[in-house]
Amino acid sequence: MILKEYIWTTLVTVAIVVLSTIPIPENPPLGDVPLMDKWVHMVMYGGLRFVMWVDHMVRSKREFSLTARGLMLVYAIVLGGLMELVQAYLTTCRSGDWIDFEADAIGAAVGGLLCLYLNKLWKEKILARK
Repeated sequence: MILKEYIWTTLVTVAIVVLSTIPIPENPPLGDVPLMDKWVHMVMYGGLRFVMWVDHMVRSKREFSLTARGLMLVYAIVLGGLMELVQAYLTTCRSGDWIDFEADAIGAAVGGLLCLYLNKLWKEKILARK
């Protein structure tokens, strides 16, 4: 079952869903940091992409295909969009925001770039062993 094979991706996805739907505190920590909410979105979705990479490498021990990279990017971006829609239409304590969705997508893309770099390091390490 794919949920078992990608356990960390599943857990991070559940954490994002929960964090996206629970009420936020009246005065959140670091609330005075400019655009803190957007940074949180970028870190969550960039972190999701990183965890997907780790799960994939642990499971298959081989490089991502272009298709897998694309699917992981689409997964993260669609999840971000769905969470904004859920916040807008299915919660009373949160509101959906297009700029949050953009921050989700930027985080997913930056996380993907980090994974490309880590993939390069992984390949170099494998080639150095030979």
